[in-house]
Amino acid sequence: MLTDDLTPATPRELPSTARRVGLAAEFLALFFGVIAVFSVFADGVSPIPFLVVLGVASVVYLLRVGDFDRRDLWRASAVRGQLRSILGLWAVACAVAVAGVAVFLPADLFAMPREEPLVWAIVAVGYPVLSVYPQELIFRSFLFRRYAPVFGTGTGMIVASAAAFGFAHIIFGNLFAVLATTAGGALFAWRYARSRSLLAVSIEHGLYGFLLFTVGLGRFVYHGAA
Repeated sequence: MLTDDLTPATPRELPSTARRVGLAAEFLALFFGVIAVFSVFADGVSPIPFLVVLGVASVVYLLRVGDFDRRDLWRASAVRGQLRSILGLWAVACAVAVAGVAVFLPADLFAMPREEPLVWAIVAVGYPVLSVYPQELIFRSFLFRRYAPVFGTGTGMIVASAAAFGFAHIIFGNLFAVLATTAGGALFAWRYARSRSLLAVSIEHGLYGFLLFTVGLGRFVYHGAA
């Protein structure tokens, strides 16, 4: 169910088959081809500057299209209705993550806050602003608006968003990063489809990132981790 302050989207003309095929090809090239090239030729390079630039480009695009609801870029009013679900799922994830690291990677449990508290604090503050929100602009707001003619606005779009988000994490060179972020991407895409609030999704995304860095799994998704 969407939040009460949402208004129905203005109907658009059904795009031609050629248009849908072109958009599908663009989606594959942008979210899979470019990422694959980056992972090969920019190994070890931080993606943060690229995320910031692409996030800004996404905002410019979204503000230029006439039928995009600008409230989707924040929509703070939707957060309250989503918060209980966000925190409930996150609490379960916390328990599972702590137990999993304690059993399979005991030496890594809470490694960053124990061994690099300053780095951990910087990541905790900087990650949501420099990484989370730009990612959500790209993989949720932009992707949802740009490729709706290809994937629709329901399950197909959630799957496409999750697949693109997970594949982007091949740059970290490990299977855990891809699988974990594909699952996370599905949750974030579902949350965005439900709330149309990039703030709500960014809060949720930030909580899971903070969990990974805190519990001892940060090295799988962070170039600066040991």
